[in-house]
Amino acid sequence: MVRRIVVKFGGALITKKDEQSVAHTEIIRNLCSVVHSLTEENIHVIIVHGAGSFGHLKAKRWRLNEGLIADLHIVGDACRSQVEAVAEVRQDMLELNSIVVAELESFGLKVCSHPPHTWATNLGPRFSGSVDRFLTTDPATVHVTFGDVVDVDDERVFGILSGDDLVARISLEVPHVESLIFAMGGVDGLLRVPPSEATELDLIAEWSPDVEYQGLHQSDIDVTGGIGLKINRGHLVAQSGIGVHLINGEHPDRIAAIVRLQSWRGTTILP
Repeated sequence: MVRRIVVKFGGALITKKDEQSVAHTEIIRNLCSVVHSLTEENIHVIIVHGAGSFGHLKAKRWRLNEGLIADLHIVGDACRSQVEAVAEVRQDMLELNSIVVAELESFGLKVCSHPPHTWATNLGPRFSGSVDRFLTTDPATVHVTFGDVVDVDDERVFGILSGDDLVARISLEVPHVESLIFAMGGVDGLLRVPPSEATELDLIAEWSPDVEYQGLHQSDIDVTGGIGLKINRGHLVAQSGIGVHLINGEHPDRIAAIVRLQSWRGTTILP
Protein backbone atom coordinates (compact mmCIF):
# COMPACT_ATOMS: atom_id res chain seq x y z
CA MET A 1 0.00 0.00 0.00
CA VAL A 2 1.41 3.38 -1.05
CA ARG A 3 1.61 5.97 1.70
CA ARG A 4 1.71 9.55 0.49
CA ILE A 5 1.66 12.94 2.21
CA VAL A 6 1.46 16.52 0.98
CA VAL A 7 3.42 19.13 2.90
CA LYS A 8 3.05 22.89 2.48
CA PHE A 9 6.16 24.87 3.42
CA GLY A 10 4.72 28.28 4.30
CA GLY A 11 6.31 31.30 2.68
CA ALA A 12 6.57 33.06 6.03
CA LEU A 13 8.44 30.01 7.33
CA ILE A 14 11.05 29.63 4.62
CA THR A 15 11.77 33.30 3.81
CA LYS A 16 12.61 36.42 5.77
CA LYS A 17 9.57 38.68 5.77
CA ASP A 18 11.34 42.03 5.87
CA GLU A 19 14.07 41.33 3.32
CA GLN A 20 13.31 41.04 -0.38
CA SER A 21 14.11 37.54 -1.67
CA VAL A 22 16.08 36.20 1.30
CA ALA A 23 15.54 32.56 2.26
CA HIS A 24 15.68 30.93 5.70
CA THR A 25 18.16 28.36 4.45
CA GLU A 26 18.63 26.59 7.77
CA ILE A 27 14.89 26.11 8.21
CA ILE A 28 14.59 24.79 4.66
CA ARG A 29 17.47 22.38 5.30
CA ASN A 30 15.86 21.08 8.49
CA LEU A 31 12.54 20.54 6.71
CA CYS A 32 14.26 18.70 3.87
CA SER A 33 16.10 16.50 6.35
CA VAL A 34 12.78 15.30 7.75
CA VAL A 35 11.45 14.73 4.23
CA HIS A 36 14.51 12.60 3.50
CA SER A 37 14.00 10.52 6.64
CA LEU A 38 10.38 9.88 5.67
CA THR A 39 11.29 8.79 2.15
CA GLU A 40 13.60 6.22 3.72
CA GLU A 41 10.48 4.82 5.40
CA ASN A 42 8.85 4.51 1.95
CA ILE A 43 6.64 7.56 2.43
CA HIS A 44 5.95 9.45 -0.80
CA VAL A 45 6.22 13.20 -0.17
CA ILE A 46 4.85 16.00 -2.33
CA ILE A 47 6.00 19.50 -1.37
CA VAL A 48 4.25 22.78 -2.14
CA HIS A 49 5.97 25.93 -0.94
CA GLY A 50 4.84 29.49 -0.53
CA ALA A 51 6.41 32.70 -1.79
CA GLY A 52 7.04 34.82 1.28
CA SER A 53 9.34 37.74 0.52
CA PHE A 54 10.30 36.24 -2.85
CA GLY A 55 6.90 36.84 -4.40
CA HIS A 56 4.44 38.60 -2.14
CA LEU A 57 6.18 41.95 -1.76
CA LYS A 58 6.41 42.67 -5.48
CA ALA A 59 3.03 41.08 -6.19
CA LYS A 60 1.42 43.26 -3.52
CA ARG A 61 3.07 46.42 -4.87
CA TRP A 62 1.91 45.70 -8.43
CA ARG A 63 -1.52 44.32 -7.41
CA LEU A 64 -0.97 41.17 -9.42
CA ASN A 65 -3.72 39.36 -7.50
CA GLU A 66 -6.21 41.75 -9.15
CA GLY A 67 -5.18 40.85 -12.68
CA LEU A 68 -4.34 43.27 -15.46
CA ILE A 69 -4.96 46.90 -14.51
CA ALA A 70 -4.74 49.23 -17.48
CA ASP A 71 -2.08 51.94 -17.30
CA LEU A 72 -0.88 51.03 -13.80
CA HIS A 73 2.51 52.61 -13.18
CA ILE A 74 4.58 52.95 -10.01
CA VAL A 75 6.96 55.88 -9.93
CA GLY A 76 10.50 54.91 -9.00
CA ASP A 77 9.98 51.15 -9.37
CA ALA A 78 12.44 49.15 -11.43
CA CYS A 79 9.52 47.47 -13.20
CA ARG A 80 7.82 49.57 -15.85
CA SER A 81 4.57 47.61 -15.96
CA GLN A 82 2.56 44.77 -14.45
CA VAL A 83 3.72 42.54 -17.29
CA GLU A 84 7.34 43.09 -16.26
CA ALA A 85 6.37 42.51 -12.63
CA VAL A 86 4.76 39.17 -13.56
CA ALA A 87 7.97 38.06 -15.27
CA GLU A 88 10.08 39.14 -12.29
CA VAL A 89 7.86 37.44 -9.70
CA ARG A 90 7.97 34.23 -11.72
CA GLN A 91 11.76 34.44 -11.84
CA ASP A 92 11.93 35.15 -8.10
CA MET A 93 9.79 32.07 -7.43
CA LEU A 94 12.06 29.95 -9.60
CA GLU A 95 14.98 31.21 -7.51
CA LEU A 96 13.30 30.25 -4.23
CA ASN A 97 12.27 26.91 -5.70
CA SER A 98 15.87 26.24 -6.74
CA ILE A 99 16.96 26.72 -3.11
CA VAL A 100 14.38 24.19 -1.89
CA VAL A 101 15.32 21.75 -4.67
CA ALA A 102 19.05 22.08 -3.93
CA GLU A 103 18.51 21.30 -0.24
CA LEU A 104 16.46 18.21 -1.11
CA GLU A 105 19.11 17.07 -3.57
CA SER A 106 21.81 17.51 -0.93
CA PHE A 107 20.20 14.56 0.88
CA GLY A 108 20.46 12.40 -2.23
CA LEU A 109 16.82 12.76 -3.24
CA LYS A 110 15.62 12.93 -6.83
CA VAL A 111 13.51 16.05 -7.30
CA CYS A 112 10.93 16.87 -9.97
CA SER A 113 10.02 20.56 -9.93
CA HIS A 114 6.77 21.77 -11.51
CA PRO A 115 6.56 25.60 -11.88
CA PRO A 116 2.82 26.30 -12.16
CA HIS A 117 3.13 28.98 -14.84
CA THR A 118 4.35 26.21 -17.19
CA TRP A 119 1.42 23.81 -16.64
CA ALA A 120 -1.47 25.48 -14.79
CA THR A 121 -3.94 28.20 -15.74
CA ASN A 122 -6.78 29.97 -13.94
CA LEU A 123 -7.30 30.31 -10.21
CA GLY A 124 -8.87 28.75 -7.13
CA PRO A 125 -9.14 25.08 -6.12
CA ARG A 126 -10.55 24.19 -9.57
CA PHE A 127 -7.66 25.70 -11.55
CA SER A 128 -6.86 24.06 -14.89
CA GLY A 129 -3.94 21.65 -15.28
CA SER A 130 -3.46 17.95 -14.59
CA VAL A 131 -2.01 16.94 -11.23
CA ASP A 132 -1.08 13.51 -12.57
CA ARG A 133 2.46 14.86 -12.87
CA PHE A 134 2.82 14.41 -9.10
CA LEU A 135 2.45 10.65 -9.28
CA THR A 136 5.54 8.51 -8.77
CA THR A 137 6.29 4.91 -7.86
CA ASP A 138 9.61 5.80 -6.23
CA PRO A 139 9.49 7.26 -2.70
CA ALA A 140 13.02 8.66 -3.23
CA THR A 141 11.57 10.98 -5.88
CA VAL A 142 10.08 14.14 -4.38
CA HIS A 143 7.76 16.32 -6.44
CA VAL A 144 7.80 20.05 -5.70
CA THR A 145 5.62 22.96 -6.81
CA PHE A 146 4.78 26.40 -5.45
CA GLY A 147 2.43 29.36 -5.49
CA ASP A 148 2.93 31.30 -8.72
CA VAL A 149 1.58 33.87 -11.15
CA VAL A 150 -0.33 31.98 -13.84
CA ASP A 151 -2.25 32.90 -16.98
CA VAL A 152 -6.01 33.39 -16.65
CA ASP A 153 -8.49 32.80 -19.47
CA ASP A 154 -10.52 35.97 -19.03
CA GLU A 155 -10.09 39.73 -18.90
CA ARG A 156 -7.78 39.45 -15.88
CA VAL A 157 -5.07 37.88 -18.14
CA PHE A 158 -3.08 36.68 -15.13
CA GLY A 159 -3.46 36.09 -11.39
CA ILE A 160 -1.91 34.41 -8.38
CA LEU A 161 -2.48 30.69 -7.95
CA SER A 162 -2.05 30.11 -4.24
CA GLY A 163 -0.08 27.19 -2.86
CA ASP A 164 -3.14 26.49 -0.70
CA ASP A 165 -5.22 25.87 -3.84
CA LEU A 166 -2.46 23.63 -5.18
CA VAL A 167 -2.33 21.48 -2.04
CA ALA A 168 -6.11 21.10 -2.05
CA ARG A 169 -6.30 19.72 -5.58
CA ILE A 170 -3.19 17.58 -5.21
CA SER A 171 -4.44 16.08 -1.93
CA LEU A 172 -7.89 15.33 -3.35
CA GLU A 173 -6.88 14.02 -6.78
CA VAL A 174 -3.54 12.26 -6.35
CA PRO A 175 -4.22 8.72 -5.02
CA HIS A 176 -3.24 7.47 -1.56
CA VAL A 177 -2.69 10.85 0.15
CA GLU A 178 -3.18 10.19 3.85
CA SER A 179 -2.18 13.59 5.29
CA LEU A 180 -1.95 17.23 4.30
CA ILE A 181 0.40 19.09 6.63
CA PHE A 182 0.73 22.87 6.72
CA ALA A 183 4.14 23.81 8.13
CA MET A 184 3.78 27.42 9.26
CA GLY A 185 6.18 29.96 10.69
CA GLY A 186 5.99 31.43 14.17
CA VAL A 187 2.91 29.63 15.53
CA ASP A 188 2.15 26.09 16.71
CA GLY A 189 -1.22 26.00 14.95
CA LEU A 190 -4.54 27.81 15.21
CA LEU A 191 -4.92 30.04 18.24
CA ARG A 192 -7.94 31.38 20.13
CA VAL A 193 -6.32 34.81 20.50
CA PRO A 194 -3.83 36.82 18.42
CA PRO A 195 -0.33 35.25 18.41
CA SER A 196 1.15 38.19 20.32
CA GLU A 197 -1.22 37.48 23.23
CA ALA A 198 -1.23 33.68 23.12
CA THR A 199 0.00 31.28 25.77
CA GLU A 200 0.40 27.52 25.38
CA LEU A 201 -3.20 27.12 26.57
CA ASP A 202 -4.56 29.07 23.59
CA LEU A 203 -3.66 26.46 20.97
CA ILE A 204 -6.72 24.89 19.30
CA ALA A 205 -5.91 21.18 19.10
CA GLU A 206 -8.94 20.35 16.94
CA TRP A 207 -10.74 22.83 14.72
CA SER A 208 -14.18 22.68 13.15
CA PRO A 209 -16.17 25.54 11.59
CA ASP A 210 -17.92 26.41 14.86
CA VAL A 211 -14.59 27.15 16.61
CA GLU A 212 -13.35 30.75 16.51
CA TYR A 213 -9.66 31.38 15.98
CA GLN A 214 -7.11 34.16 15.49
CA GLY A 215 -4.33 33.57 13.00
CA LEU A 216 -1.04 35.14 12.01
CA HIS A 217 -1.89 36.93 8.77
CA GLN A 218 0.82 39.10 7.25
CA SER A 219 -1.63 41.46 5.61
CA ASP A 220 1.13 43.89 4.72
CA ILE A 221 2.55 41.45 2.18
CA ASP A 222 0.07 38.60 1.72
CA VAL A 223 -1.90 38.58 -1.54
CA THR A 224 -3.51 35.14 -1.36
CA GLY A 225 -5.83 35.07 1.67
CA GLY A 226 -3.60 34.13 4.58
CA ILE A 227 -4.68 31.75 7.32
CA GLY A 228 -8.34 31.94 6.31
CA LEU A 229 -7.59 30.39 2.92
CA LYS A 230 -5.54 27.62 4.55
CA ILE A 231 -8.43 26.73 6.84
CA ASN A 232 -10.95 26.85 4.01
CA ARG A 233 -8.90 24.60 1.73
CA GLY A 234 -7.85 22.37 4.63
CA HIS A 235 -11.46 21.83 5.63
CA LEU A 236 -12.32 20.97 2.03
CA VAL A 237 -9.61 18.28 2.04
CA ALA A 238 -10.54 16.99 5.50
CA GLN A 239 -14.08 16.26 4.34
CA SER A 240 -12.64 13.59 2.03
CA GLY A 241 -11.22 11.69 5.01
CA ILE A 242 -7.63 12.91 4.63
CA GLY A 243 -5.92 14.04 7.84
CA VAL A 244 -5.23 17.79 7.76
CA HIS A 245 -2.85 19.28 10.29
CA LEU A 246 -1.20 22.63 11.02
CA ILE A 247 2.17 22.67 12.78
CA ASN A 248 5.03 25.01 13.55
CA GLY A 249 7.52 24.28 10.78
CA GLU A 250 10.37 25.50 12.95
CA HIS A 251 9.92 22.10 14.62
CA PRO A 252 9.91 19.87 11.53
CA ASP A 253 10.12 16.70 13.61
CA ARG A 254 6.38 17.23 14.14
CA ILE A 255 5.83 16.33 10.48
CA ALA A 256 7.48 12.96 11.08
CA ALA A 257 5.55 12.49 14.34
CA ILE A 258 2.23 12.88 12.50
CA VAL A 259 3.22 10.28 9.92
CA ARG A 260 4.57 7.89 12.57
CA LEU A 261 1.41 8.29 14.69
CA GLN A 262 3.40 9.74 17.58
CA SER A 263 2.37 12.64 19.80
CA TRP A 264 2.86 16.12 18.37
CA ARG A 265 1.77 19.69 18.99
CA GLY A 266 -0.45 21.53 16.54
CA THR A 267 -3.98 21.70 15.14
CA THR A 268 -6.04 19.07 13.34
CA ILE A 269 -8.84 20.22 11.06
CA LEU A 270 -11.89 18.04 11.60
CA PRO A 271 -14.11 16.97 8.70
